Amino acid sequence: MSASMTQWLERQASVRERRGLVRRPLPRNADEHFINLASNDYLGLSADPRLADAAADAASRWGAGATSSRLVAGTTRLHLDLEQELARLAGMETALVFSSGYLANIGVITSLGGPGTLIVADEHCHASMIDGFRLSRSRTESFTHNSVEDARQLLTDRPEPRALIAVESLYSVLGDEAPLADLLALAMEYDAVLLIDEAHSLGVTGTGDFQGRGSVAGTSLAGHPNVIVTATLSKALGSQGGAVLGSALLREHLVNRARSFIFDTGLAPASAAAALTAVRIIRDDPWRAGSVRSNAAALAAGLAPALAARGTEVEHGAGAVQSIPMPSAESALAAAGAARTAGVRIGCFRPPSVPDGISRLRLTARATLTPKEIEDSCALLRSILEELP
Repeated sequence: MSASMTQWLERQASVRERRGLVRRPLPRNADEHFINLASNDYLGLSADPRLADAAADAASRWGAGATSSRLVAGTTRLHLDLEQELARLAGMETALVFSSGYLANIGVITSLGGPGTLIVADEHCHASMIDGFRLSRSRTESFTHNSVEDARQLLTDRPEPRALIAVESLYSVLGDEAPLADLLALAMEYDAVLLIDEAHSLGVTGTGDFQGRGSVAGTSLAGHPNVIVTATLSKALGSQGGAVLGSALLREHLVNRARSFIFDTGLAPASAAAALTAVRIIRDDPWRAGSVRSNAAALAAGLAPALAARGTEVEHGAGAVQSIPMPSAESALAAAGAARTAGVRIGCFRPPSVPDGISRLRLTARATLTPKEIEDSCALLRSILEELP
């Protein structure tokens, strides 16, 4: 590597170290015993034997990989069945599966973007959406988090013939909900498309007969011509991959224009089979979504006394994510490290992963958490928080 590049990398490493922003992969063993409040495995399906068996059977039948892009030889019957059942689960007309949720967001945004499309995005949108905005060549404007009125101001008198409003139904850091019904009304008023990332909602939110089917299914947004949904298969579904859900016309456009679909090797058959099994479990076992939310509420309640003593509180989300603001990146890192040493894994979010610049501990509930695991982890976290300066 060149001397100038080496020097620049060394300076970058020094800055990260000084600001407490160093990140390193934290490996875990298959037989490791810990309370996991850090993963996005909301329904506890990643280790479900039904998913493992489906994946193993698919790998044996179809091979370890898709072998090529979806448009060459990478589409199996599994992919098509998965797309059909995902669309039915979410209440959308069609779905198109990508090899990750990140690529699904990039694919739909770049294929709909360009100089003739204005993108109006919530300031808390995920990095995969932000990268899509940058690659799309669209004029992109951010609006204040969850402010429909601020979004309206950005849409007024736009010169572009097309507009895209980009949001998450449940936000990944704070865990709060977007005002989807109001945003749909705004999209209709300004002839815009509402793009909703359901990464943290699918499998977790929904009421009545639509329990666990996400924030769009069973509402006026489901199947609406002004609505596009993106989703990941690697969180509540316990597998790998992503999807874009919308009209048949949109699907046809993506197949022909989304570069992250056209030029990427298709999702591995094992992942497709596991995700397909998870979709069916969500449909048949709606109790899991309710358990996620009740366990999340129990975590928030268990930590409330310790946080109140510090003059703060859990930002109780509508889904699995519970967010705890911390005074600094260093304190967040220290708390997460102490919890990990004691056998509890929690998320530690520091800039630039936090959209408002406030470092946080992020707790993610799972349907399979036991009352004792919740009680023990809350007791540990209370003691850690009480000892912080």
